[in-house]
Amino acid sequence: MKNNKEEYISKKRAIQLWDTGDIDRIEVGTTKGLQEIHEYLFHDLKGYNAGEIRTVNISKGNFRFANVMFLESNLEIIERMKENNFDKVIEKYVEMNIAHPFIEGNGRATRIWLDLMLKKNLKKCIDWSKVDKLEYLDFMKISPVRDKYIKSLLKEALTDKIDNREVFMKGIEKSYIYEDLNDFSIEEIDKDIKGENNNVQ
Repeated sequence: MKNNKEEYISKKRAIQLWDTGDIDRIEVGTTKGLQEIHEYLFHDLKGYNAGEIRTVNISKGNFRFANVMFLESNLEIIERMKENNFDKVIEKYVEMNIAHPFIEGNGRATRIWLDLMLKKNLKKCIDWSKVDKLEYLDFMKISPVRDKYIKSLLKEALTDKIDNREVFMKGIEKSYIYEDLNDFSIEEIDKDIKGENNNVQ
């Protein structure tokens, strides 16, 4: 069961990913890059096998994600998908969501991965604070067979504020809300980090 310790620790790591500049060193659009993000967010947490591709089959509701027998080959195909326009980037994102390469934390890691592709290829990112939770979750559910709705939803939330810390942090906040993890605000954790830094000095 998800808990507030998981939320606090991984949100703190997401803040550090931005503030250290490590986000700019992530490999963009590759499985390796997604593993780097996942490992960064979750390496302090047990049960996540942070950064490791899963070796068991998983499902959510009635939907079974990519069979582990074909997962490696699927990831190779996804990695080769084009990213030269918005539709192509979203199609690649949808396919990675279907693959669901990790036991836990796929959504949070993959949304950062998506924004890095948009930033590199289109000089845009998603302002996730403008993306309604229920619409997003509903449209992602049907995206394997009909992706036009998730494309439309995310396209309306595009911004060119790709280097804006506030946009990134609001995105992290919203990403956790999608996963029903909302016990700690980014602002609250930010204050804790600053307090820790002051104590070190």
